[in-house]
Amino acid sequence: MPKKKFNKKSTSITELATENTGPKTSAFSFGDPEPCLDNRLTDYVGVFADMNGLYSPPVSLGGLIKLLRVNAQHGAILGFKRNMILKWFKPNAILSRKTLKKFAYDYCWSANAYFQIIKNTFDQVIKLKHLPTINMRYTNKSGVYAQIKGNGDVITFNKGEVIHVKEYDPLQGIYGIPDYYGGIQSALLNEDATLFRRRYYKNGAHMGFIFSMADPSLNGEDEKALQDAIAASKGVGNFRSLFLNNKSGKVNAEQAIKITPVGDISTKDEFERIKKITLNDMLSMHRAQEALSGQSSGDSAGFGDIDKITKSYYNNEVVPLQQDIMEINDYLPSDLHISFIEPEYSDLNPTQPQE
Repeated sequence: MPKKKFNKKSTSITELATENTGPKTSAFSFGDPEPCLDNRLTDYVGVFADMNGLYSPPVSLGGLIKLLRVNAQHGAILGFKRNMILKWFKPNAILSRKTLKKFAYDYCWSANAYFQIIKNTFDQVIKLKHLPTINMRYTNKSGVYAQIKGNGDVITFNKGEVIHVKEYDPLQGIYGIPDYYGGIQSALLNEDATLFRRRYYKNGAHMGFIFSMADPSLNGEDEKALQDAIAASKGVGNFRSLFLNNKSGKVNAEQAIKITPVGDISTKDEFERIKKITLNDMLSMHRAQEALSGQSSGDSAGFGDIDKITKSYYNNEVVPLQQDIMEINDYLPSDLHISFIEPEYSDLNPTQPQE
């Protein structure tokens, strides 16, 4: 049996040839492979102080912000939770609805939110100023916070000047960790499925194919022209196609050209199943009601009794979030405390009608 040689012409063309005296088989593949996402969002690195005495958050805040746009559900649900907090807010002299809107959204996506206490010359609180979470750091001095500006400069606040509301993290007490942290992989899987489906569609709604021939009379120029035509006919992404010309001359004309699909139609069903599973995961990790948040898992024909769902969601999810926000009252005089309206169906309202 003659020994085969492997002559690499380029990164995308490979020729498998017999000895120069006999017919040769050439194989040509096209479509660049796509690397899997190198996701580091779920790495918990701990809390350490840098050379400037600033403690870095245990998770990437920039990564959590990017995650807000990773699919159609995650960021939208967090926006819905923010809106539910604001719905019953009663603005007062030091805090406007606009300012609380920023503060509440920071708390929803990062489990950390900051206010700067602004005082007049008489040491009276006159305003609460929102400080973006992405730039805030705790320092190695007790009760002192700092803000990192866009140019790298650091602004250090006085002790007690910053209000920090955070979710509890049992591993450290400096920064909060969002409750949805355990569901990040589901959010990313949802994005992966969408990106895969987009490439599937742009590639011509197929998974690639093997274009095989058995024509010993096909010269090199014609073969190259055919390769180029196939390569230019569809998009590339996750999908690779292969051109193969086996110049054996032992195949009849009807079998000389074959197109063999690589994928199958089940890809569509798998895509829909992944999207549905990951949507249910996101509804669970946010404890969101699909009837209220504008998301539908498709498990049921309807949403049920909206009034009962609203009451249940308010009492079991919105009220605890409002109580977290009201922790800022610990830093304010009693006459400036923030508060929320209690609807008649609130469990906190002693005058609510009994059913």
